Amino acid sequence: MTLLMTWPDSGPERLVRRTSDPARIGAALDALGVRFERWPVHEELPADADSAAVFAAYGPQIDRLTAEEGFTTVDVLGLHPGDDPGYPAKAEAARAKFLQEHTHDDDEIRFFVSGSGVFYLHIGSEVHAVLCERGDLLGVPRGTTHWFDMGARPAFTAIRFFRRQDGWVGTFTGSSIAARFPDHDAIAAGHGITGSRTV
Repeated sequence: MTLLMTWPDSGPERLVRRTSDPARIGAALDALGVRFERWPVHEELPADADSAAVFAAYGPQIDRLTAEEGFTTVDVLGLHPGDDPGYPAKAEAARAKFLQEHTHDDDEIRFFVSGSGVFYLHIGSEVHAVLCERGDLLGVPRGTTHWFDMGARPAFTAIRFFRRQDGWVGTFTGSSIAARFPDHDAIAAGHGITGSRTV
């Protein structure tokens, strides 16, 4: 279930907003300049589908968005538990990197083919947590302070869009703010979330 939660950036003690309504999520994010779309999902794709299968399934949507936005690079990032003995180290390193608050000189556009992840957008004096799941596309505007959590045991595949040839480049703020808010696993399980306000 896609979910949007908003708290003051002082901490999660007071929940300002909580909604799983896609229309309300879209309207709230649009007001912040953040792109949110729902694309039809391809049920036939396995959760750990390879890049070729993902590009074949989502080719028309990828082509449309690339033409609209002038992206120069599109790739598929997947991280799944399985037979890879290197998975625990890869997962830990990737999670630690993205959990640090940062900005980009490029928009960060992600479409979730499978699995989930939480984008935390630190805009003004608020933190907006967006739990994205299969079928969700989120576009974080360049310069937006944010972080991302994929959970303690990541399992997702995402399409990434870039204007820069060098791909993902983050400028880290050095803030420890991410440690003060519920992580991916707490949000996905519905635990550790103070308050119950829904708008």
